[in-house]
Amino acid sequence: MFSPDIFSVGWVVLIVLFALIFDYINGFHDTANAIATSVSTKAVTPRNAVIIAATFNFLGAISGTAVAATIGKNIVAEVDVVPLVIVVALIGAIFWNLFTWYFGIPSSSSHALIGGLVGAVIARHGTGAVLWDGFVKIVMGLVTSPVIGLVVGSIVMTILFWMFSKSSPSRINMKFRSLQVLTACMASFAHGSNDAQKSMGIITMSLVGAGMIDSFVVLPWVKVSCAMAMAAGTAFGGWRIIRTMGGKIFRIEPINGFAADFTASSVIYGASLLGIPVSTTHVVSSSIMGVGAAKRIKGVRWNIARQIVIAWFVTIPSAALAAFLLYRVLNG
Repeated sequence: MFSPDIFSVGWVVLIVLFALIFDYINGFHDTANAIATSVSTKAVTPRNAVIIAATFNFLGAISGTAVAATIGKNIVAEVDVVPLVIVVALIGAIFWNLFTWYFGIPSSSSHALIGGLVGAVIARHGTGAVLWDGFVKIVMGLVTSPVIGLVVGSIVMTILFWMFSKSSPSRINMKFRSLQVLTACMASFAHGSNDAQKSMGIITMSLVGAGMIDSFVVLPWVKVSCAMAMAAGTAFGGWRIIRTMGGKIFRIEPINGFAADFTASSVIYGASLLGIPVSTTHVVSSSIMGVGAAKRIKGVRWNIARQIVIAWFVTIPSAALAAFLLYRVLNG
């Protein structure tokens, strides 16, 4: 890690600032993950949905630190990582998040952060400074979690169809519209439990490197500040992506929204407990696809799904390239 010097405090403050900006953007970029289905089915109003998402994002963010340890310890080797590397990594991730948010593409903040970190480290030290075993394990979690969401979403929806096959559609919609409030809370909590910890890992890594703490332990002020930044971003809202997630993949009814949110929140929170960073955007979108396929496979707008899948694969290299080029420019 970078050595303590007279500039350490200033650099750490700058890293914390950009990490919180990333968390804020992550909040409004990924707000749609938790509330898109409940808003699209009119289970809750947009205003109330954002309040729910912000509140439970905060609670989820302070619930653990296992993902933070994975991000902070398993990607970069113990080399002289100068503060500029971390700042550039965060800027690369922020750039990609804003780019995809502007065009309403539900890409992954997790992919963007990991890509930015790898790109900046390679620009400074070369490929040998990346812990490729840890990187591959993280990427495997990012890739397999949407597949799990797709399969489990389809299974959950099939079970619900079987259980309520003899009920009238109006009664089913009324019942599950109320239950969607619960699953929106679950999805928001799960989102906070995984996504906010990624910035916690970056900040804690910088504190260790600057010699301000002796071991990798996420301090209470780091937890609270990251949680507050994400909650504030969530309160700002992410309506561009909500339109994609909530209606363009397929026409969602309350029972579908319940199944998708229940599936996604279960997969994401399970990953958080195991310390596996996953893309909440990808898990939610794949869960929606799985639910839609169980309902009627031809009813899923696979062209939108294809755009999302493409974003899955281009985010890490794109954010890495942005960070790599920015570091080279800033470092002459």
